[in-house]
Amino acid sequence: MNPQALSMRPALAGADIQALADRVLGAQRDARAIPKLTDDFPAMTLGDGYAVQRELLRRALAQGRRQAGWKAGLTSRAKMEQMGVRVPTVGFLMADMCRAEGSVLRVDELVHPRVECEVAFVLARPLAGPDCTREQVLQATDFVLPALEVIDSRYTGFSFDLPSVVADNSSSARYASGGRARLAEDVDLSSLGVVLERNGEPVAIAASAAVSGHPADAVALVVNVLHELGQQLAAGSFVMSGGITEAIAVQPGDFVCARFQELGSVALRFA
Repeated sequence: MNPQALSMRPALAGADIQALADRVLGAQRDARAIPKLTDDFPAMTLGDGYAVQRELLRRALAQGRRQAGWKAGLTSRAKMEQMGVRVPTVGFLMADMCRAEGSVLRVDELVHPRVECEVAFVLARPLAGPDCTREQVLQATDFVLPALEVIDSRYTGFSFDLPSVVADNSSSARYASGGRARLAEDVDLSSLGVVLERNGEPVAIAASAAVSGHPADAVALVVNVLHELGQQLAAGSFVMSGGITEAIAVQPGDFVCARFQELGSVALRFA
């Protein structure tokens, strides 16, 4: 059973979910920090967090924005320890959050920008739960490629709990892919090495097994969580499998590059 399945039912009233969505959306739009949502709504559950996230997605689609896929969050032990949580999360990715490899990102458009390196999956076929497996993910994958995600918690002091971070779309902000697209069967995804550099200096070194034991397991987790939310992964989805290393903070002038074994590199600049 999905470890989050027992907590998906919202406890708050619909008006409260709308109010919390307004609060999170305002923080994202204005790049300003807000207290974590449970400070004012202590009874908020993980299900409420996903209800807020679904409302954010509904509003984005109503504006004509296109969804590109989904992300897995907090899938590595390093990230869980860094953030003080124990359960992975999911979040949605919109096409207008994507940036070209080598792009310059403005730090003043974000609150607490941090960068992590990930293996991204592009699906050839749809995937649905409730019991999606690593093997099903690999069979449905068109190709994999290296990616950088710029996460940005909108909460004061980068401090949050699980319902709050889920409501903030699992800290999604920007993402970029690059390097070499490879067939999943041509790469040993269980032991893929990666070096994350900032301004030419290595700041983190890890292997892809840090992501739930295997990045495809993290994608299966996304599928199974989406099943609990009444959704599935569509064909063509771009799926970020979660940070391999801890996320590193960035500031104007930084150049961040992730160098992946067998997949090449992907980089972003910050100004």
